[in-house]
Amino acid sequence: MDSKQELDFLEGEALNDEEALQTYSRDASLFEVKPKLVVFPKHAQDLKKLVRFAHEHPEKGISLTARSAGTCMTGGPLSESIVLDFTKHFRHVKEVKKTSEREGYGVVEPGVYYRDFEQETLKQNLLLQSYPASREICAVGGMVANGGGGENSLRYGKTDKFVRELRCVLSDGNEYGVKPLTRRELEEKMKQDTWEGRLYQNMFELLDANYDLLSREKPKVTKNSAGYALWDVWNRETEIFDFTKLFCGSQGTLGLITEITFKLLRPHPYSTLLVIFLKDLGPLPRIVERILAHSPESFEAYDDKTLKLALRFLPGFVKLLKGNIFSLGLRFLPELKMLLLGGMPKLVLFAEFAGDSEEETRAAALTAQKSLKDLKLNMRITRAQKEVEKYFTVRRESFNLLRNHVKGRRTAPFIDDLVVDPQYLAEFFPRLQQVLKPYEKYMTYTIAGHVGDGNFHIIPLMDMSKQESRRIIPELMEKVHALVFEYGGSFTAEHNDGLIRTPFLKDMYSPEMLKLFVETKRIFDPSNIFNPGKKVNGDLAYTLSHIAKEN
Repeated sequence: MDSKQELDFLEGEALNDEEALQTYSRDASLFEVKPKLVVFPKHAQDLKKLVRFAHEHPEKGISLTARSAGTCMTGGPLSESIVLDFTKHFRHVKEVKKTSEREGYGVVEPGVYYRDFEQETLKQNLLLQSYPASREICAVGGMVANGGGGENSLRYGKTDKFVRELRCVLSDGNEYGVKPLTRRELEEKMKQDTWEGRLYQNMFELLDANYDLLSREKPKVTKNSAGYALWDVWNRETEIFDFTKLFCGSQGTLGLITEITFKLLRPHPYSTLLVIFLKDLGPLPRIVERILAHSPESFEAYDDKTLKLALRFLPGFVKLLKGNIFSLGLRFLPELKMLLLGGMPKLVLFAEFAGDSEEETRAAALTAQKSLKDLKLNMRITRAQKEVEKYFTVRRESFNLLRNHVKGRRTAPFIDDLVVDPQYLAEFFPRLQQVLKPYEKYMTYTIAGHVGDGNFHIIPLMDMSKQESRRIIPELMEKVHALVFEYGGSFTAEHNDGLIRTPFLKDMYSPEMLKLFVETKRIFDPSNIFNPGKKVNGDLAYTLSHIAKEN
């Protein structure tokens, strides 16, 4: 459809001017896909009408793709049909309430930016602990749709662990509440002779009949966003049936989220880091095992390329760290001393110990340090909160600094979210570097991530105006994926499938599992109107043909 006049029944706005279509043809991914229309739905009624309109006019080939902040790195919110931007009207924080000394909840709409939600939750001394590195620019709807996570996921889990309840407009054009159900509540749902009742009947039969297959196929990693999380919906032992686990990470392919209720936790006010400069990767599995035994809040890492970048562009961190060049230089003295005495490490690791007092956090860091004494590592413990901020700033912002200093290249996320069991890291990491090395003439990159759960992010900068750059993407993906799967890992822990990885799901799962994904999509969305081409029925030729050619 090309005419916004056809949608005059909407209370929200619709745009089809060239500037709007170009803006919504891009997200934070490699891709450019131009929509026919951009709609800003005003409320759930608009969404219901759009779903019914799409069903009533199959000849128009309408699909509906939800979009919040547009920070997705996979092409998830890109479409050739209608893009629904939730950030204009679905931007209300409805309630934040503390229910105990350490817990509470927040009710929020999907278009709310995480930074704005956090501002409200902190008024109650509460926090959504699954925030990602993009916390300043992402929205909560995208966090749920992508199954996002971040540095605190090591201790608290990804966003799916914090979703208590959802409200969604589904394929029949009605809005439903979705939450964990007991066996009795599930049976009551399945007794209903309604579209919703049949949805629960069909999905329960699918999951229960394939229970053993799902158990076998669930990736043996700390976190995974590839495919649909069918294995987490029905638990025979607890007899809990939870569709929120399925919607988290589904990228808007099963329905349109209109409201989210999050579990919130009280944040710890103090933290201390144990920093390890690792020249030899051999002890890495033992380091991870011993550190995790002391329950760190987070356990992060960045590679030598990242550290070199930070030291090379030291003045660039002045603004980020809110200090002057002299005080900032003093903060990097430990790194400069380490370089002079011991050379460049292959990895910088830092485990964060959080608590209610500085004494508590420092004691925890010291105890963890003692557990590593026999490994004779180059270690230090931070002495002030500003030092803690320094390491997290290098970890979070190095890529932006790289992007701002390397001209003629753009971000190219396609091997950006690898995860393997941490026990394999000493073997896996050098082999990964060997795979990447022949391609360094085409790209500049750093490696950073969540070493505590074996999750690393590689986001190259490449000149996408060159055919050779676009040519190597599927070739390098295949090589990196093969290595990840050799160690039983997943090619996406947090960032999801989207356009970039959906065509490769066949390499990660069995044909039987892929059929369950397709059947799930058919049960929820028989007319294929919700964000088609993501999660199932991916087309590699289509994906490659939509890589943006401009930097």
